[in-house]
Amino acid sequence: MTLDFVVAIPARLQATRLPDKPLRLLGGEPLILHVARCALRAGAREVWVAADDQRIVDVLETTGARVVLTSPDHASGSDRLAECAAIAGWGDDTIVVNLQGDEPFAPAAGIRAAAAVLRDSGADISTLATPVADVEQLFDPNVVKVVRADNGDALYFSRAPVPWARDHFARTREAMPGGDVWLRHIGIYGYRAATLKRFSALPPGRLEQIESLEQLRALEAGMRIAVGISPEAFPPGVDTEGDLAQAERHLAAQKAY
Repeated sequence: MTLDFVVAIPARLQATRLPDKPLRLLGGEPLILHVARCALRAGAREVWVAADDQRIVDVLETTGARVVLTSPDHASGSDRLAECAAIAGWGDDTIVVNLQGDEPFAPAAGIRAAAAVLRDSGADISTLATPVADVEQLFDPNVVKVVRADNGDALYFSRAPVPWARDHFARTREAMPGGDVWLRHIGIYGYRAATLKRFSALPPGRLEQIESLEQLRALEAGMRIAVGISPEAFPPGVDTEGDLAQAERHLAAQKAY
């Protein structure tokens, strides 16, 4: 079955933890340029970048991605993409993969998987996850965990180590519990354009505000989120100066290989 989808990348200049993030240099080139190239390699019908500053538009002029200047007042990336969807004129059934603007190493297979999970599941939203690598990740509040139902739908997302292995953690918190249920959420989403518009119109949810996780808004509103296992590793995104330094090392290792 043909996989027809578009990729949309929200890019906000004034990120809280890493100011001017889309324009910060990685390997001598703006971060957003690396992300756009990842999207272009995934085989999407179109790749759009929804920017909030003309400087982002300028660095992407020759990439082949379509760039639109959106309002600087949007509270979230999904709100920015809802405006992008209106400008692009996508039909309600268009599958839109929301690739975060801080994922410079997003694998093409992972981007396609987000679209395929949405298409095949019939869910309102799709996303991806991968096994938690170690106990440090499990307890790291910056690593979002997801719990799935047997059908693959998300039950809950949290910054806490869920599910809580009561008996194991009563003995030690220095090692991972046995089993394969601990999953790290990867912040890539698939929506149909109509769902994206509906989601962005919802008010922030109570759990969303507690955990500072936008995807909880969808669960609180009764929307289904299908969670697929990523077919390839997603190296960590870039949120901080430390992440940027790690990304430089990862890029250097890729080039050396």
